Amino acid sequence: MHVPDGFINAPVSAVTGVVAAGAIAVSLRGARRELDERTAPLAGLVAAFIFAVQMLNFPVAAGTSGHLLGGALAAILVGPYTGVLCVSVVLLMQGILFADGGLTALGVNITDMAIVTTVVSYALFRGLVKVLPRTRRSITGAAFVAALLSVPAAAVAFTLIYAVGGTTDIAITKVATAMIGVHVLIGIGEAVITALTVGAVVAVRPDLVYGARGLQQRLKLRVNGELVDTPASPAGTPEPVPVAARSSHRRVWITGLVTSLVLAGFVSFYASASPDGLEKVAKDKGIDARTEKHATEDSSPLAGYGVKDVSDARVSGGLAGVIGVGVTVVAGTGIFWLIRRRRTTDSSPTSVPEGV
Repeated sequence: MHVPDGFINAPVSAVTGVVAAGAIAVSLRGARRELDERTAPLAGLVAAFIFAVQMLNFPVAAGTSGHLLGGALAAILVGPYTGVLCVSVVLLMQGILFADGGLTALGVNITDMAIVTTVVSYALFRGLVKVLPRTRRSITGAAFVAALLSVPAAAVAFTLIYAVGGTTDIAITKVATAMIGVHVLIGIGEAVITALTVGAVVAVRPDLVYGARGLQQRLKLRVNGELVDTPASPAGTPEPVPVAARSSHRRVWITGLVTSLVLAGFVSFYASASPDGLEKVAKDKGIDARTEKHATEDSSPLAGYGVKDVSDARVSGGLAGVIGVGVTVVAGTGIFWLIRRRRTTDSSPTSVPEGV
């Protein structure tokens, strides 16, 4: 659903840019409360994983494909504020390095794919886990429903943006019907990927899943012959994790990174070549009549998800995918490490001069 330059006019693109910038600023502050020493490294990995899986277009209808948006997955794994930042990092890497999603449309894409999907999915997820039993199966099921509905929500958001700032004169009812229809189908794929990923992490390290915090049973102490709960951790601090679980943190991170590299570097070659939902609707309805050439299409050596001057399509695409995962995980990890460090600095006790 990457919107290219030319779909939305300049004034509306500028407004969505301001909205996106404001949301990122708020998310930077909110992410300080979500990230800790366990989840900060995971957040960079989540961004890289989303980048990798977005390269895997899957068929949803005749001549149409879809791909993961990632807002629900990121929000549930690392928190809604951090989730907005994860997807924004991915969109920024794609727009600059791979000429995927217009640079003038970056605000539109962040608003639609990062903000809307994250807010909608996490609100639905939290609502579901409040009424469902606190089990791993409930977390996975809630993730499925939240991800499923987040995709048509993004389609609705694009339709509303297009209704205000579209550059072609197309009946908005036709755009809405086509966009929502195809993205309901894409939402099924989004839901499956999200539920499988969340379920896999919850199964081995539920303490690393932001949406599953509090899932573990409180440790018991025997006092005067009776079992009582251990004291809760202070607000804002993570629950204690068994030594065995802590030792598996590196293994989870390495497994996730290797999986991302394999998906982007090898499996992506077998992805569907059909246009995604937005591209298909744009072509069928004439939305793409004023599409503009991407600013980095000729200058970026990775434009189009291939490495320039590498003639073998499989090698070119695989190298581009591996480079993309590497750049995204480094950029994301650096950003989230700085956010985590800022939180630590802000929460450190202020020194008091002698004699006070």
